[in-house]
Amino acid sequence: MIELFKQPNLDWMGKAKYFFALSGILLIAGWTSIFFKGGLRYGIDFKGGTNVDVRFAQPPNIDRIRQSLTQQGLGTSEIQPISDPANPNGNEVVIGLEQKGEGDQALDAGKTQVVNALNQTFGTVNSGKPDFNSATPSSLAAFLTQRDPLVLSTNVGDRYQQLAAKILAYRDGKEANGVLSNFDALSKVEGVTPPVLSAVKDNYALGSFAIRNVEIVGPKVGAELRRQAIYVTLYALGGMLVYIAFRFEWVYGAAAVLAVFHDVLITLGFFSLLRFEISLTVIAALLTLVGYSMNDTIVIFDRIRENNRLLRRESFADVVNKSINQTLSRTILTSGLTFLTVLVLFLMGGQVLRAFSFALVVGIVVGTYSSFGIAAPLVVAWNRWRGQKAVAGAGPAAGDKPRGSEGVSPRLAPAGRR
Repeated sequence: MIELFKQPNLDWMGKAKYFFALSGILLIAGWTSIFFKGGLRYGIDFKGGTNVDVRFAQPPNIDRIRQSLTQQGLGTSEIQPISDPANPNGNEVVIGLEQKGEGDQALDAGKTQVVNALNQTFGTVNSGKPDFNSATPSSLAAFLTQRDPLVLSTNVGDRYQQLAAKILAYRDGKEANGVLSNFDALSKVEGVTPPVLSAVKDNYALGSFAIRNVEIVGPKVGAELRRQAIYVTLYALGGMLVYIAFRFEWVYGAAAVLAVFHDVLITLGFFSLLRFEISLTVIAALLTLVGYSMNDTIVIFDRIRENNRLLRRESFADVVNKSINQTLSRTILTSGLTFLTVLVLFLMGGQVLRAFSFALVVGIVVGTYSSFGIAAPLVVAWNRWRGQKAVAGAGPAAGDKPRGSEGVSPRLAPAGRR
């Protein structure tokens, strides 16, 4: 394995008070910001709003979409590209607008704002004809029934309703991906004769995008999502506590969970200080942070357990120092490379990934330092307290130096000294 340091001998436990002071400053600064700014900034997933599903004829430029929304006063909107493995060329995005009322009025207002913004950037249908890509089965069936291009004498309404359903099924299927770019493609649809195709061409125009769906995420749903996000994080921490308590000892599990909880709180504090929004993708990043930080902590704890068997005559604090120093190269290599990756994602990933990558950037730095600066010192402090309690209860043997004063618990004292 590559080693950056040859036998480092740093006194990490001697500097534990500085680590605790740094964490205290970060926690106070972040949560003071949260309290004075009225809490964290939540995205539409959590606070409610209007989601407008838009599909484009060509791959959309997210930056242009954001610019057009900003010009319409919708700069705080969220833009989320949709990735569908079954339809990789879907060219679809969901635009999230802040909560402004409820019901049909809010739906129509949100849709109108998005359409106006996109029309200014991606062009509108200038012919005055209705947009075929926004046509509904009922409107198309009504048009065909009125024009009657098939010259039907009976069952006119039923026939044209079926034909309209077939035409729009083709438009919304894999062939057109929801946005038709050429009317001639409709000739492939069963029942579309030249007169029908000519009638559609003459009376409809083709826009470059279409609104596929509009829905409201109410405040009650947003509150429920917030609760679920908290529960998911707590469940993850609880499961890790049980595992580490079983794999090591309960004090190791408690220290690791406290350190990870500390990481999440500091990361949320940074989100408040820099005014980033909390969304579902950020929750995913926080859960990733929980797992990453816990993994680094377990590596150090495992080395401590191994060294406890080999260095039984040394104080527990010295054992922990040696363990951290022995894993230092591994910690810097893995954390450093991961940090560089997420830093590039933060700097070059664009607005959509900005909050997600920011959570990982802060989380990796804080999570790495908490493994040796918070979790390990907590275990040492507990062992020192337990040793002192045992000495105070039983009293030191004559001529024997209390082990608790060296920070070693009676369980870890060498044989013959117990």
